[in-house]
Amino acid sequence: MSGLAIPYLTLAAILFCIGLYGALSKKNALIVLLSIELMLNAVNLNLVAFSKLGIHPNLTGQIFSLFSISVAAAEVAVGIAILITYYRNRGTTDVNEMNSLKR
Repeated sequence: MSGLAIPYLTLAAILFCIGLYGALSKKNALIVLLSIELMLNAVNLNLVAFSKLGIHPNLTGQIFSLFSISVAAAEVAVGIAILITYYRNRGTTDVNEMNSLKR
């Protein structure tokens, strides 16, 4: 692997760690969704870096990245719709209070 990819991979690791911290420690469901998006963007950055600067450069990683972006967009649309409906019914977006499926 080329030494040019190391800054991209370091940035992706930092973004992934920030997203993981936000997804595991925050109580607001919207912040958790944003943290998951940050983690997906870190994965996309890894895919593009390996695709462009790897041992055998080709477009495979960039194509996978486009699929990941489209899945992330669908996930956000469904997640925000669920959160809006939940907020209208319960009046909160606290993930600790989202236990209606446990009953």
